[in-house]
Amino acid sequence: MSAASDNAPQGATKISLVLADVDGTLVTKEKLLTDRAIRAVHSLKERGIRFAITSGRPPKGMQMVIKPLAITEPVAGFNGGLFVKPDMTIIEARTLSRAVTERTIGILREHKVDVWVYSGEDWIVPDANGPHVAREQWTVKFAPKVAQDFGSALDSAVKIVGVSDDLELMQACEKDVQAALGDSASAARSQPYYLDVTHPQANKGGVVESLVAMLGVPAGEIATLGDQPNDVLMFRKSGLSIAMGQASDEVKQAATHVSSSSEEEGFARGIERYVLGEAGAA
Repeated sequence: MSAASDNAPQGATKISLVLADVDGTLVTKEKLLTDRAIRAVHSLKERGIRFAITSGRPPKGMQMVIKPLAITEPVAGFNGGLFVKPDMTIIEARTLSRAVTERTIGILREHKVDVWVYSGEDWIVPDANGPHVAREQWTVKFAPKVAQDFGSALDSAVKIVGVSDDLELMQACEKDVQAALGDSASAARSQPYYLDVTHPQANKGGVVESLVAMLGVPAGEIATLGDQPNDVLMFRKSGLSIAMGQASDEVKQAATHVSSSSEEEGFARGIERYVLGEAGAA
């Protein structure tokens, strides 16, 4: 369970910024932003606490939450590979080198998993009917381009994704990619069936460090919320962290607190209880 008990003092840590993962944290499995989640974010702002989001999604795939939450802080897409303003103006891009993209794709293909490439505003897939393509299109609200040869897109790739529903294969693939790439890239699963490969500084921990520099908020005054192994990197960099109830034991153990699942208002409950200090939140 959590590193801190549920009886820990509520609101004991000063929080100036909340940084939330999107899928499995801020939104439900059906990618819905609940009314309670919206109220929680507005309550943060009423207290003078800033709110930002980060995701493996491309930035324009997060537009569906930016407006209802009235987000004004930098948005970290591709796990920090691309920072944009809420109007999608680019602040900073961290692309992979051509050598790294080619090596990554080679390893993924050796494991016989599908490969997606994100370059600029383009999402490129080899097969429109491949695993999770339809679901991802519904999630991000735009269609991919279909191509077997990624060509010049590899010169400006922000993220490479390996995709397979063979979860044991994905575990092995993650380890092999990490071992092969070392410090030249960040490789971690954002979902059990997605392996995200990004610039070495494009990871959830790097997002915290970038927001510290951009906004002048001390890392110790940042609260982070997430549910996947790649969220542990931001837990480690922030002053307070909240894992969703459906997270693995490893993720829960890395967090300061554990909330309920994303299907049970885990985001809103975590904000209400551990950030806003509403002891009666349930």
